[in-house]
Order: sequence, then structure tokens, then C-alpha cells
Amino acid sequence: MAGPAPHPTTGWHGIDRAAFGLVYGAITVLSLLMAMGDHPEAPYETAAILFGSVLAVTLAKAFAELLAHALDTGERLTRGAWRAAWRHSAPTLAVANLPTLLFVAAGLGWLRVEAAGGLAQGVCVLVLMLVGARVGWVIDRRPLPAIGGAFFAGGIGAALALMKFVIH
Repeated sequence: MAGPAPHPTTGWHGIDRAAFGLVYGAITVLSLLMAMGDHPEAPYETAAILFGSVLAVTLAKAFAELLAHALDTGERLTRGAWRAAWRHSAPTLAVANLPTLLFVAAGLGWLRVEAAGGLAQGVCVLVLMLVGARVGWVIDRRPLPAIGGAFFAGGIGAALALMKFVIH
């Protein structure tokens, strides 16, 4: 019995390949925002903690992948292996870029910190919705499953965003 047919290469190929890291990054950013709360007096500190924490998680993920690959295959640790691990992990960090910039904008006085936090959460929920919609589309090639996937994945992000308000 054969598995499902691979989906054709489309303009979505980059998103498809980055989906794991995008979801991982969005959930990580939402989790950090939930833990940090809004600190109107320290938006630059929030930006640094957010980006630095996601960078640390991304480096840990890439390093773990590198070492696990070496253990699985017996291959030496090379620059090529590191590049491959980083390529797979980089989308996790990419998700943190816009939320970090929103807190920098708050530090510059262009936004209120609360608005930066809300917009950062919105960015993450949108990333989850995009990936969820893509999954629904790839599985069934119909709009309804794509919409359901968007609402399911976005709902998880929205629940995390809501938890921040409940906690703080």
C-alpha cells in the first residue's frame, strides 16, 4: 500500500519547507510573551529578551539536530552539516524578527508597549493560521479544510495569547 502522493512543487515550497520552524517559532514567541508580560518602562529589554531567547532556542535546536544527525549516521561534524541544521532551524528565529522590531518601535515611541505586544501576538497567530491553512489545503486540496486548518492552528495561538491576559 503506497502512501499519499507528494504534493506538486508550487510557489509555496519555501513555506512548506519552513513550516516546522515557523510553527515552533510562533509558539516560542507566544510563550515568551506570555511569560514576560508588558513592561512599558523597558521595551528595549523586552525586545532583547525576546530575540535573545528565541536565538538561544534556535541555536539549541540546530545544535541538537547536528549532534543527533552525527549519532544517527556516524558522519563527522562538518560545516555542511552545520549549515543544513541551521537552514532547518532558522525559520524559528525568523518568526521573532517582526515581534522584536515592534518592541524596538515601542522603545522609539512609535507604539505603546501594549500595542507592540498585541501586534506581536497577532503576527504569531497569523503565521500559525497561514501554516494551518496550507496544511489543510495540501491534505484535501479544498477551501473548507484549509479554512479549518487556519482556524485550528490560529486557535492554538489565540489561546496562548489569551492566556497571557489571564495570567497578567
